Amino acid sequence: MASERKFFVGGNWKCTGTKDSIKTLVDGLKEVQFDASRVDVVVAPTFLHLSGVASQLAGSNIVVAAQNCGKHGAGAFTGSHSAQMLVDADIPWVILGHSERRSIFGETDELIGEKAGVALAAGLKLIACIGESLEEREAGDTLKVVLRQVAAYAKNISDWSSVVIAYEPVWAIGTGKTATPEDAQTVHAAIREYLAKEVSAETAAATRVIYGGSVKAANSDSLALQKDIDGFLVGGASLNAAEFGVIISAYRQKSNL
Repeated sequence: MASERKFFVGGNWKCTGTKDSIKTLVDGLKEVQFDASRVDVVVAPTFLHLSGVASQLAGSNIVVAAQNCGKHGAGAFTGSHSAQMLVDADIPWVILGHSERRSIFGETDELIGEKAGVALAAGLKLIACIGESLEEREAGDTLKVVLRQVAAYAKNISDWSSVVIAYEPVWAIGTGKTATPEDAQTVHAAIREYLAKEVSAETAAATRVIYGGSVKAANSDSLALQKDIDGFLVGGASLNAAEFGVIISAYRQKSNL
């Protein structure tokens, strides 16, 4: 039986891209064929390139996300941007809680949860990132860490209809290492069980939980076959339009479940 949750594929371009390279990438993405009734496709360029990429993608079935936003409104916050600014610029999605924001910029579970609440209240849709480090994994603390992070979001979210949870084990991001489909499924199932217990059974059934961490064309189909994996948040492979297109096509695997 096919999943009732619509597949979701996001591309996080991180801090990469020039005007020329982005134009080439976007031109390639516009050639990718997929059934937009079965999969949502979102790409996240740098803040500098957001509006330009959104304009270039106009008329396609691909939309954009910001990679971050503050918990504040307009004001004296040099170097930052608010959720309201993203809404005003017609940016529909935002990524929050990515491991690089946590580890490099020192963002805490509490801050990320607060930012999530602000973003949703402003009218953005949210890609809520979670994931454990290698040390936490080796200590057997994967579920403890992941569910603590989910709880920080849940404290600030009353309506989950605009939320996609992205489980990205930190040890697999950009390393070439990937959780096995079975390991990823175990974590995704635990997240869904937490939502059923702490939020509602309806929220648990409806909320999309996607996987990130060295997702590529070669492993996307096997990951998509897991019943609780509803798509991907893709890093490096999203910078190659052809490979990203193959990853997007993994939505077809859900018809086999």
